[in-house]
Amino acid sequence: MKDFIDDHIDLWARELPEMDLRVEAVATRLQVLTKYLDRRRDAVLAGHGLQWWEFKTLHMLRRGGSPYRATPGELASQLNLSPATLTNRLDALVRQGYVVRENDRDDRRKVVAMLTEAGLKIWQQGIGDISRVEQELVGELSRAEQEQLIVLLRRLVLATEKP
Repeated sequence: MKDFIDDHIDLWARELPEMDLRVEAVATRLQVLTKYLDRRRDAVLAGHGLQWWEFKTLHMLRRGGSPYRATPGELASQLNLSPATLTNRLDALVRQGYVVRENDRDDRRKVVAMLTEAGLKIWQQGIGDISRVEQELVGELSRAEQEQLIVLLRRLVLATEKP
């Protein structure tokens, strides 16, 4: 069975015969799958009135475990953002009622951001829909194929972590 990338590969085989077409086939398919998942994720989040950056900030708060709180510095580091950018994002989430800022219970000089009940609820809805999109796609493969793909992709990810 052929996909549209096969046509892309055939074209480059004629135009650049020295190109490693296997590498092109893998890299292009990874790009297509990433774009597909990004589009689908953005669409399901838009259905909840969320943008990716909003969801990602809520996600970072949620992944820390109950009581779903973190300092702005911790969040900025996790999200790879400047403190000023994070402050603007938190301000927006506070206005929407998804996050509150509180003084740290152990050190009242520190401020922490915390998910509200509404923030946790919208995160749960978003993560559920994103998971369904991902399951739909990966479900095209058998369990054995999924396991094989995990092993192969892990090797590629590990290659990106080399110094």
